[in-house]
Amino acid sequence: MTNKEIATSFLQMASSGNVRPAYEKYVASNFIHHNQYFKGDRRSLMEAMESASKSHPNKSFETKFIYEDGNKVITHSLVKRAVADQPDVAVVHIFRFEGDKIAELWDLGQPLDPNSPNENGPF
Repeated sequence: MTNKEIATSFLQMASSGNVRPAYEKYVASNFIHHNQYFKGDRRSLMEAMESASKSHPNKSFETKFIYEDGNKVITHSLVKRAVADQPDVAVVHIFRFEGDKIAELWDLGQPLDPNSPNENGPF
């Protein structure tokens, strides 16, 4: 698998509730991340993703754009919420790979405003 394929598969698995299998298959044991809301270790983010999967089930995840440069992959994706009062979210993930494992992750999200004046949209 290419790093693009690994990043995409990881995101699909994790967003569909298969967080732990996604980590076992694709994430390095020395993984670190830069999500400001959780400790920077592998376990903390994995548990946060599991919790989010349980509290926000039935969402869909679609990667719109994906870029690769050396050992880095960037995805720009849409998370569609199943609950009407929760906005969809545009998400950017930046992955750094060591071999065929995700070693480092940055993630940035932006709730989508259905009344945005921007005619170009988020994608």
